[in-house]
Amino acid sequence: MKPRMPRSIVLLALWLLAAPSLLHAQESYKIEPAKASALPEGVPSVIAEELAAESLVINLPDGKPLAQIWLRKAVPARSAPSGPEGAVQFPFLVTGELLGLISYTEEAHDYRDQSILPGVYSIRFGLHPINGDHLGVSPFRDYALLVPIALEKAPTPLGIKDLERESAEAAGTNHPAVLLLTTVAEAKSNENPIHDEVKRFWGIALPVTFKVDDTPLAKPYPVGLIYDGVAAQ
Repeated sequence: MKPRMPRSIVLLALWLLAAPSLLHAQESYKIEPAKASALPEGVPSVIAEELAAESLVINLPDGKPLAQIWLRKAVPARSAPSGPEGAVQFPFLVTGELLGLISYTEEAHDYRDQSILPGVYSIRFGLHPINGDHLGVSPFRDYALLVPIALEKAPTPLGIKDLERESAEAAGTNHPAVLLLTTVAEAKSNENPIHDEVKRFWGIALPVTFKVDDTPLAKPYPVGLIYDGVAAQ
């Protein structure tokens, strides 16, 4: 009979085999604020003049940039931010409203696991329809729809049909390219990723400035944008 390997050595070997995955599980995206940075080429001037000079960079765990986000200086709202109304978390927003701009330097995936190629996209607010196609996707209806910057003509809200059609161009399918929007605790720093271990979500708390009747509100309101996360199948 061959001598048995000591249990301590077996446990050490198993730990060493698991160590790479454990280390990977502890890796995190990094959010880096950029005080001033040039906008990507191809952004129409009517859109560019609406955007703040500051941006936020989302870095992959290996340090490479995934995307850069420029927020609108002030997003029009029907009223001051308030709590959810039923399945809508941001009832004070108009469907199709421009929230900002995102420039991907790496391929990404939307909430439906559709591929989003590197490029520049506007971020617009939308609500998914109440029909059988979206049952179980999310308890809330709020989403950010991505639109290729080449299709953008003005910062005014897009009608739902145009919004869905143009956003589908971002995914190269017949379905809009969507990222989940969530509410965020007031104390959440926009420099730290939002992370849900169970749902495997990674997101960013965007400090959005809203304006009511053309008057910007006193302080930003945090809006969570999930940039890495897929709806449960």
